Amino acid sequence: MLRVSARSLTLPLLPLLAVTLLAFAATGARAQDGPPPAADKDGPPFHDYKGVRIGMTTEEARKKLGNPSDKGDAQDFYSFNDKESAQLYYDGDHKVFAIAVTYLGTSSAPEPKSILGADADKKDDGSLYKMIRFPKAGCWVSYTRTTGDSPMIIVTLQKLQP
Repeated sequence: MLRVSARSLTLPLLPLLAVTLLAFAATGARAQDGPPPAADKDGPPFHDYKGVRIGMTTEEARKKLGNPSDKGDAQDFYSFNDKESAQLYYDGDHKVFAIAVTYLGTSSAPEPKSILGADADKKDDGSLYKMIRFPKAGCWVSYTRTTGDSPMIIVTLQKLQP
């Protein structure tokens, strides 16, 4: 059994203890995902959907969202309720290259600024649309809202093509 007392903890051991604690804290910090791309001024505020990001494998995305309503090699469709659904698009390497989320009605839909980092452009008919490219983040994001009392809002995040 190891005993530690005030006498055994001498001054030369304190720097070693401090370095050990700092190393442990740094390792713990690296084990996390780190700041999301939204914290990056060059990235969009909308950088993932329910934890699914561009570049994730099909398996990783399905693990985050569960079993899709319609499953495929190139695309999965999820219906979460009567007001929210999502489509994930996969490239030839089975990695997510686009995410499209559809909201029916404004109650659960995000505001344009929380998606784009800016307001969407209002059209004469009352609809909204804006697409912004984020070249340094390697993607573009768009926000579309139809007109009417119960509009349809479509938020799209897609990898920029080289």
